[in-house]
This record gives sequence, structure tokens and C-alpha cells, in this order.
Amino acid sequence: MARYSAGTGDCPGSPKSVRIVVVGDKGTGKSSLIVAAATDSFPPNVPPVLPDTKLPFEFFPDGIPVTIVDTSSRPEDRNNVAEELKHADAVVLTYACDRPETLERLSAYWLPELRGLEVKVPIIVAGCKLDLREDNNQVSLEQVMSPIMQQFREIETCIECSALKQLQAQEVFYYAQKTVLHPTGPLFDQESQALKPRCVRALKRIFILCDHDRDGALSEAELNDFQVKCFHAPLQPSEIEGVKRVVQEKLPEGVNERGLTVTGFLFLHALFIEKGRLETTWTVLRKFGYNNDIRLADELLPSSLFKRAPDQTVELTTAAIDFLKGMYMSFDDDGDNNLRPQEIEDLFSTAPESPWKEAPYEDAAEKTALGGLSFDAFLSLWSLMTLLEPARSVEHLIYIGFPGDPSSAIRVTRRRRLDRKKQQCERKVFQCFVFGPNNAGKSALLNCFLGRSYADNHGSTADERYAVNMVDESGGAKKTLVMREIPEDGVKGLFSSKESLAACDIAVFVYDSSDESSWKRATELLVEVATHAEATGYEVPCLMVSAKDDLESFPISIQESTRVTQDMGIEPPVSISSKLGDFNNLFRKILTAAQHPHLSIPETEAGKSRKHYNRLINRSLMAVSIGAAAVVVGLAVYRVYATRKNASS
Repeated sequence: MARYSAGTGDCPGSPKSVRIVVVGDKGTGKSSLIVAAATDSFPPNVPPVLPDTKLPFEFFPDGIPVTIVDTSSRPEDRNNVAEELKHADAVVLTYACDRPETLERLSAYWLPELRGLEVKVPIIVAGCKLDLREDNNQVSLEQVMSPIMQQFREIETCIECSALKQLQAQEVFYYAQKTVLHPTGPLFDQESQALKPRCVRALKRIFILCDHDRDGALSEAELNDFQVKCFHAPLQPSEIEGVKRVVQEKLPEGVNERGLTVTGFLFLHALFIEKGRLETTWTVLRKFGYNNDIRLADELLPSSLFKRAPDQTVELTTAAIDFLKGMYMSFDDDGDNNLRPQEIEDLFSTAPESPWKEAPYEDAAEKTALGGLSFDAFLSLWSLMTLLEPARSVEHLIYIGFPGDPSSAIRVTRRRRLDRKKQQCERKVFQCFVFGPNNAGKSALLNCFLGRSYADNHGSTADERYAVNMVDESGGAKKTLVMREIPEDGVKGLFSSKESLAACDIAVFVYDSSDESSWKRATELLVEVATHAEATGYEVPCLMVSAKDDLESFPISIQESTRVTQDMGIEPPVSISSKLGDFNNLFRKILTAAQHPHLSIPETEAGKSRKHYNRLINRSLMAVSIGAAAVVVGLAVYRVYATRKNASS
């Protein structure tokens, strides 16, 4: 495998330009260094601060434009300097070789200052005016900088230079550009001297993509295809044998009778990086669409792909579901419809990290007795991620090998507003907002939805939480239901946004049937939701749930709850007991209500009055229109009559 850099400026993950900001004490030679690097000459008269300087386009082999930004050293310009640093891709920090106090200021002021400004880009320390340092002061750069670099790990490298003598002036900016295009940090852990996990995962994915026959090794033909794709030149047979020999000598398992194994592939890249040939690994990563964070570049997942109105959602297509079914079967080694935690890890081993090890996905799906996922639960989690973070979902589909165009993996649903007008919807994934006071039974409801004990400790009413599962319909079809628990103290924040109910297909209000105050608060929440919906135009079907039916109800609860729901135009409350497992097909009822977006929409008194007022106005306008039309017709008839009368006389 060749060890040279091919131009990667046209690759999706490559930076399209590099902005280098130069900072340092007054008189350390910042401006002279910039001019010397850009013009290959020493300027006799340099202004205090140069305008932005663009290096020649062919200055570096990658052909990526480099802009150098000079900065003022005056205290009163500190804010301007801070602003420039926010937009830097790399920083060159200068000191003067003939002035030891400027070197001391690096760790005493400049480096802490950069940390305080949260400048998280590579730093190149440049010792300027090397020609002025006294001959008897020949301390090695390594001796001087080693303790500083130990303290400030953000320093990528140090270099001494002279603008006057044209010594290494251009090299300063070469290293600065290199740290942007080919940074060490994302790839290699200096302390453990090993590839970083995210780099390993990316290279493993690249290996699998290049292993066309899926035999676990790169043959000579596959190595050649890889070489041509990344470096635009084939390998000679002798070069391939040389690569294999190097790997086999150091790592016998890196090569087998079929070719280079994934272990050998990773070893080669670690070897390149150790030898300072980072551009080789970065060229490979760029060609396969990775950016500096070792994630797929934004260009591969354009935002236009996920553009939608607030009341539209994103769902997986049949093509994506079929692909996921195939992946599930290939990773479910024993075919027991139980993808174990380790098998899930293996599935996502080619992604930067497993996306389901954190909220809201970690405990959002039903687990098997062995702690794994059935196919329904597996697909439910993908549907949840597609609903909440469609870009992340598509990104991870690509990581695990989805072969089609990203746009073929998802579909944007029709607007809910249009669904209400047409009195039907075509969605396959429905989102239910679960409201209710504290201790009403919201969490217990979600636990039961996931097949867990009502008293399971997963989540609490203090936290927003998601639960997702398949719900069987009559006829054997299945739809995905997402339940989002809204904590009581989170309702106010939810309604701070006009579009907060746009993503909701149905709202459920849970109350403790044995507690009158719980019922009253649930009713208040119902009115709040209905009022917000009427004001914003995002009306949603609503359903009340009387929980803890195994306990004794408060007096006149059934009569009162029936009256309120009837007044607001929705169904009477559904009674359940999570403790007894009595759900009366509640989840199917929720799904059915969500599929009929024009029904079960509550009306407040204010909403009814407004609707009645609008009806009166419309009737009045209609009456006026009819009266005006009658007058016009009458005039027309009279004119015809008058014309005929005049003609006969």
C-alpha cells in the first residue's frame, strides 16, 4: 500500500480552506514571518498589523487555500484578537529566540489565555529571530519546549525560524496546515501508542467495503482497487508482496492465504502514523467520506434531505427496513430472534460509537429475557432514531453498510394538518405525548408498554423519557408507537414553543383514579393542551386514562370524568390497572385514535365561542352576499323590462 498523499481537497471530508491565526507578544516577529513565508524575501519595512494574507494556491501539495491572519499585540485590541481566534483552524504562537521573557510568556500568559478562550485547534509554537540568538545560548529546542508541551497537550509541534535568513519560515505554515489537514489527535493516542477507537472503527468499515467477496481478507485484486480509489495508481506485484512481508514479519495474523486481514490493515495504518506519514491514513479516510472528527462529512448527508414542516416526520422506507432485516439476521448468529448486547456492539463496530448506549435510546425498547432485542424491538429503535434524529439514523445506516443512496432510506410523511383534512393518515410511526401529574402512573404505563413490571425502576416522572414498541392491528399488520413521557414540570417549557404539538399524533392524559387532586390536575393539563392547540393550529386527538383502577376511586369520579370529557368532545376515560396488568387494549386504542386525526379533538369553552362567533360572521356575510346578489339580479331584470317597454312604444 503506497505511503504518499494524494490531493484530497475535492473529497467530502476535507477542509475546503485553512485559516491560520498568528498571535504572540509585541516584537516577536509575527508580521515579518508572514511576509517572509508568502514572498520568500525579508521585508525591510513591515506595518504593525498585516491585512489577511493568502499564500499562493500551489504553496502546498494539497492545493487547499491558506489564509494567514496577523493580529495586534496591543491590550486594547484583545477582543478583536479573541474574535479572530474563534474562526481559526490553527494557531501559530510566536516568541523571539533572543528574548527569553517572550518564551516564558507562552506558559505564563498565552497558552492559558487560549484555553480560557476555548480555542480548541492545533497550536504551532514558532521561535522567531533565530539569527539573533547568541551563540553561547545553544539550548536545544526539545529541552526548552518539552516541559511546556507536557503541560499543554494542544501544542502540536515547535519550530525555530528566521525571516531574515529565510530559515524555515514557510515550514511554520506547512506544519500549521498539516495539523489541520492531517491532525494526529483524532487518529492516534500518544500515551498508549495505539490507534484511537473511532479511527479503528472507521478503518474497519473501509476494510469491509473493500472486501468485495466478504472472505475477511483483501486479495491482491482488492488491494489494487483500494489503492487506485485512494491514490489513483495501482500497486505492482512486488509492492504488494513487500506490504505483506512487512506485516507478516511484525504480525503473523495480519496476513493469511487469502490476503491482508483486518488486523494487518489496521497494523499498517498504525505503522504509517508512527513513522509520521499521517497523510496516508487521512487520504484513505477522506476518500471514504470522513471529516476531522472521523464522522461522515456533512456533504454526504445534506440538510435538504431532512427538510420538513414542523408537523411532518421522517420514517424508514421499505428498502431501509429490508436492509435492517438482513443485517439483523446476519448478526443474530444463532437465529433465536434475540440480538444480544455484544451482537449489537458488533453491528455498530463500524460506526464511531454505538448510538443506543445513551438516552433516549438506552432503555426505550422492550428487552428479551436475555437482555437483547427481538427484531420488532430492533426495528422500533431504528424508527425512534429516525423520528427524533433522522440525519443520525441515516448516518448510522451508512456506517453499517446500507448500499443505496441515502435519500432512498427515508421518506418524509404528509403534513398532519393535511391528514386531518383528508380524515386519514399514511404514517407507520405514531408519536404519543403522555401528560399527567406526578405519581399518576405515567412511568408505570411506559414500563407496561415495554413488557416490564409497573414498578420497574427505569426512568422517573422527573425526566422526559421515550418508550417505543410495535402494536398489532386487526388483520395482523403492525405499526410503531412512540410514547413520550412529559414530566409535569416540563409542560410549561414544552408550551414555550408555538410548534411544540406539531410532532404529536395523540396526547394521553393519565391520572390516579383514587386521587381527586390528580384528576383535577390532569383535567387542567387537558385544557392547557387544547388551548395551546387551538391557538397554534396544531390540534391533536386526546384520550384520558384512569390509572390505578385496582384502588378505590374517589367519590363521583366516573360521573365527573365522563361529564368533562363529554363537554370537550372526546371519549370517556379508559380505566387501567398497571399493577393487575389490565389494559383493555389501551395501546391499540391509542394507535387507532392517532390514525384518525380528525376525531377526539377536544374543544375548550373559548374555542367553542370562537367557532360559534366565526359561524355567525360567516352566516352574516353569506346573508349580505345573497341580498346583494338579489339586488343585482333585480336591477338586471328591471333593465331588461325597461328596454323592452321602450322598444314597444
